[in-house]
Amino acid sequence: MIDQLGAVGRIASKYFVVWVVAAAGAALVRPDPFIPVLDYVTPLLGLIMLGMGLTLQPEDFERLVERPVDVGIAAATQWLVMPLAAYGLYLLFDLPDAIGIGLILVGAAPGGTASNVMTYLGRGDVALSVAVTTLTTLAAPIVMPAWTLFALGETVDVTFAQMFGSIVQIVIVPVVLGFAIRYVLDRRAPEAAEAGVDVFPLVSVVAIVAIVAGVVGANVDNILTAGALVLLAVVVHNGIGLGAGYGVGLAARMPEDRRRTCAFEVGLQNSGLAVALATSLFSPAAALIPALFSVWHNVSGPALASFFSWRDDESERSTGVAAAPTDD
Repeated sequence: MIDQLGAVGRIASKYFVVWVVAAAGAALVRPDPFIPVLDYVTPLLGLIMLGMGLTLQPEDFERLVERPVDVGIAAATQWLVMPLAAYGLYLLFDLPDAIGIGLILVGAAPGGTASNVMTYLGRGDVALSVAVTTLTTLAAPIVMPAWTLFALGETVDVTFAQMFGSIVQIVIVPVVLGFAIRYVLDRRAPEAAEAGVDVFPLVSVVAIVAIVAGVVGANVDNILTAGALVLLAVVVHNGIGLGAGYGVGLAARMPEDRRRTCAFEVGLQNSGLAVALATSLFSPAAALIPALFSVWHNVSGPALASFFSWRDDESERSTGVAAAPTDD
């Protein structure tokens, strides 16, 4: 049974963007059945973060110490580039405050598991990716409230303490719990630990698809009236992150595989967390851009990973030497 669920999970993850787009389309046509999902966004994201915690092992935290420079560069780039780009686009496109909140939340969000997957598919440094995602996730209770309140100030009624508490409950507690469960299972029931890692991708896919459908269903009017401008903001924001991440890695003279890792870590955000905060602390309209970002970065991420893999294959065919070796 576990093997079958694992196989279904791999298929679900492989065609993730298909399920997301299909659910979003269905929600546009018939929104009412999907809107109630918004009442469960916080527990659904908590379940996703529990799954992320299950993938973590003590070695992942050791890498934070072993690679402080590269981890710090990638994390600092994400913490600076994405929030500033979000704020700039919010002003440039003159977005309504309710929608602009969502853009700022995405910009200030930590890296998500999508960055780890795309790093693997794009032949980047997976160990570095996991380390950066771990650091930015643990720092999220400080970084997200700080940037959101700095950018939006008096236009929001939420306090730093409220955002801090929400992020700790939604992210830190489930991640730590997942890590603790994995730690115990690895030592007492390793087969159960592997089963959990195999099954949770399916759980995460179902949860994210449901969240996106709920947000789209609640924002049909906003999508129809401001859809093109909002989508443009999402695409540009994501592109800035991917490009800036790779560019900073190049400027820092990182090996090719680590440049790719920086691109994915900076450009692919934990948009699910932004959705949860938007719906619980602000409004459904604030969740629109995070939901669209979740759809789009699962298009741009695989596209870039495929390009990197194709470029390596072409280089290997022309030179006979494997490209982008991983420097562990």
